[in-house]
Amino acid sequence: MRNWVKNENVQMIAVALATAAGAQFKINPFREDDFRIGLGVSILLFLLMIMPHLPYVKTGILTGLASITLQSADLIHHVHTLSVWDSMRDNLGAGLYYVVFAYGLSKIKYRFHEIPPLLLGGMITGIDFSSNFVELFVRGVLSGTNIFYMREWLYLLIVGGLRSYFVIGLYNSFAVRQIRLLHAEQEKRMEQMLSVNSGLYGEVFYLKKAMNTIEGITANSYELYRDLRDRDMNEYSQRTLGIAQQIHEVKKDSQRILAGLLKLYDNENTVNMSLSEVVHFAGKANRKYSEMLHKQIKIEIEQQYEGESPYYIPLLTVMNNLLANAVEAIEREGTIQVKVFEQENDIHFVVIDSGKGVPDAKRGVIFEPGYTTKFNEVGIAATGIGLSHVRDIVQSLEGQILVKSAPLGHGTAFNVIIPRASLMKEPGVESTLDHDRG
Repeated sequence: MRNWVKNENVQMIAVALATAAGAQFKINPFREDDFRIGLGVSILLFLLMIMPHLPYVKTGILTGLASITLQSADLIHHVHTLSVWDSMRDNLGAGLYYVVFAYGLSKIKYRFHEIPPLLLGGMITGIDFSSNFVELFVRGVLSGTNIFYMREWLYLLIVGGLRSYFVIGLYNSFAVRQIRLLHAEQEKRMEQMLSVNSGLYGEVFYLKKAMNTIEGITANSYELYRDLRDRDMNEYSQRTLGIAQQIHEVKKDSQRILAGLLKLYDNENTVNMSLSEVVHFAGKANRKYSEMLHKQIKIEIEQQYEGESPYYIPLLTVMNNLLANAVEAIEREGTIQVKVFEQENDIHFVVIDSGKGVPDAKRGVIFEPGYTTKFNEVGIAATGIGLSHVRDIVQSLEGQILVKSAPLGHGTAFNVIIPRASLMKEPGVESTLDHDRG
């Protein structure tokens, strides 16, 4: 069924029949003449504009034939003494109108989006007027009707202009709606891409730190092997050497994985994203997260500073995790405030929640590796990115993260402070993944 609808010949026939049917709704502007203006032209113009893939001239010919056939049948039905030939002759001009009109449109069909609407309306009005001239000329030759009435020609020009601009307005409304739908789809895909990249960045950061740890363990194991060998503890030294070799193999495997993940980042063609977009995407993602947890949480964003940064992925990773922690800290309903502002050449990203807060005794350990307060129903700790890694990502941008009680005493306020110069500078290869200052 779908292939049948997409068939070009079927579409042309549908356009022809719709136009011919629409032409039956008509008015007669000339005295004592069968010349009429119908809705068919408007239908044909709109359909051709939204289907530029159709062959316009061929569609115009089919439309002309359909118009002649339908209007001739209608005329014979109302004038019983009229022969088929006379009816066809009276409507031949109307059929030629559609052919000329479609031919004229075919000359600008690929420029509908380029030509300004006012100019496009004028051009289509000219095509309409020329098509009317051909129709009236043919009608005058075949039936001897006088077509040279200045008032009627002016009327045709006005009607053609109004019809053209009306259809262009309708077409632009349709095009705007299509653009909005496309924009919404692109934004949805961008959200998905940013979500994947944000998660991937966190995993790469984990892996990078793990490799540094593995490298240190390998070096320590080899030093232990040498110490044991120097003390003639051969059995233990060989076992230690075996452990060092196994750890070295783990490191090589990790390097291969890291190399594959880093290929997903295009460091040579760096693009920037505005801070407002970063905060917007983080806020939108965590609104959905709160809905998934069946919580009524309002996320308020106060943007006092705007700028663009190539480090939008690490920023998004940090903001996503701080907001997710804030969502999880609120039991049923509450508010999360996000503030972005500049102070003394530093950019502040503040996340304030109305949750249960962090006790003073635990503020010194929440950034320690392995610390978590999140356990499932069987007591297994959460495996998401922890605040220690959030801190490390912030430090890789030469920044710092502070925690304190919310201003009103209920909840927690996290303040990420990053120097503006560090946030806006162009990154080098594997930029923030190479600092590991935590």
